[in-house]
Amino acid sequence: MKIVVLAGGTSTERSVSITSGTMVCKALREKNHQAVLVDVFCGIDVKGNLEDVFAEEAYDIDKAAEYMHSFDAGLNEMIESRRRFFGPNVLELCEAADVVFLALHGANGEDGKVQATFDLLCIPYTGTGYLSSALAMDKSITKQFFRAHHVPTPNGVTLKKGQESEPLSGFGLELPVVVKPCCGGSSVGVSVANDAAEYTKALETAFSFEDEVVVEQFMKDAFSYEPEVVVEEYIEGREFSVGVVDGKAYPIIEIAPIEGFYDYTNKYKAGATVDTCPAVLTEEQTKEMQKHAEDGAAALGIENYCRLDFMMRKDGRMYCLEANTLPGMTPTSLLPQEAQVLGISYPELCELLIQLSLRKRGNNA
Repeated sequence: MKIVVLAGGTSTERSVSITSGTMVCKALREKNHQAVLVDVFCGIDVKGNLEDVFAEEAYDIDKAAEYMHSFDAGLNEMIESRRRFFGPNVLELCEAADVVFLALHGANGEDGKVQATFDLLCIPYTGTGYLSSALAMDKSITKQFFRAHHVPTPNGVTLKKGQESEPLSGFGLELPVVVKPCCGGSSVGVSVANDAAEYTKALETAFSFEDEVVVEQFMKDAFSYEPEVVVEEYIEGREFSVGVVDGKAYPIIEIAPIEGFYDYTNKYKAGATVDTCPAVLTEEQTKEMQKHAEDGAAALGIENYCRLDFMMRKDGRMYCLEANTLPGMTPTSLLPQEAQVLGISYPELCELLIQLSLRKRGNNA
């Protein structure tokens, strides 16, 4: 098949996305697909016919990744000077492909906007649709849907800018708490606050992240967008993640950071965590967490595949934190590790995700 692996973009997870896209593209080439790596925002320089891009036998994926990174330093200037999100030749190349593998993470990629555009243009793509993508990207809405569908989730509140001085007790919370941007991924901007000073700093960090997202989403009118953050009870215990593929939970993986919590650095730095898959849990605990993962994905209407994050207290009570609709596909990412336990290699996983997505959308591969 002719496949565009779409990565990069303008989010704070741009670098991670390029790493995911590079690995996916290499895996698909290994499976004899005509896969090409493309930056959704910066585009691709095409000389001649678009079909020639797919047909290039000596296609250099690492060179394509280097080309994408060459825009990193000037990305902010590009954002300020452009009104159009999609880069040169991106939509045309995606329309010429059999399917687009979305290796995007964060704003303008994982939030449903790209998916909605592709739906209007009848471009097949991997992952879930635009609505469930948007719901899962908003942590406040995600918690509402979890509660409505009886998926256990930590107590919490959504704060708008200007509510920083309101006491936690008024929301039924007490320190320590977790403060996170309402819309973001890879734990960027997330903090654990143990005292009043840390709480103030955590709010500043989270709201600053939301201000950056405004620019990334090309929402220039400050009056049309009010930043929000989620403040929730801190769950002390073990951390887990569960992939859900085609409605069924994969083996549970436990993540134990060597230092701190599972933040951006620990997610993507090799050796920063001890990952155990399958996680050491009782059979009853395993079934319960997997059921919560499947229910959480269903509550948000997520199709094809996703990954849900959990915390479990010492007494066995477990809580679903959030859902990731385009989980990472880097060397340290969790979904590929879970698939490996089932005997599914990385290239086979990439192939599977494409086949599931095409089947759901009524396309034949």
